[in-house]
Amino acid sequence: MSRSPEEPPFTYAEVGATRGEFPPGYHRFHVRRRLGSGRELFEQVATEILTYRMQRGTGIFESADTPVAAPGTLLTVRLGIGPLALVAPCRVVYVLDEPDRRGFAYGTLPGHPEVGEELFAVEYDPADDAVYGVVSAFSRPGAWYIRLGGPVARLVQRWMAERYLAAVRPPGRESPAR
Repeated sequence: MSRSPEEPPFTYAEVGATRGEFPPGYHRFHVRRRLGSGRELFEQVATEILTYRMQRGTGIFESADTPVAAPGTLLTVRLGIGPLALVAPCRVVYVLDEPDRRGFAYGTLPGHPEVGEELFAVEYDPADDAVYGVVSAFSRPGAWYIRLGGPVARLVQRWMAERYLAAVRPPGRESPAR
């Protein structure tokens, strides 16, 4: 992905690696939950993900310079509460627009407390009509206080992944692990 000279660089070299095999040297996770079934649900969740519903639904969304995720979009999330909140800048790396898979990935920029990339997606399985929400990431601490948090910081990441998926899950739907 090319960038203009005034855009800040990503804080990691493996830009786009959430598309395939995650790079070594990072904490990695992949959470996939069934959201329900049907092509209509898939399309609805795809639209919600691409308009930042996962971030808005968890209360961490601060701003984005486009209403729909697009490569190069600058996105800011706010982690924490009140004066203790951290502003975490990101940039959309790529957008998935496949017949049975949609979403986007963003990567960290200078000032983000972590270093890495996160993918937010929805998948449709035509074999059984199932719709799955997916959050995958690779990251490592980018700030001393995240390093200090160690395993707790990783637990918070997984907890946030579950909250992202809950933000797009239709009301009353179960979410069996898979």
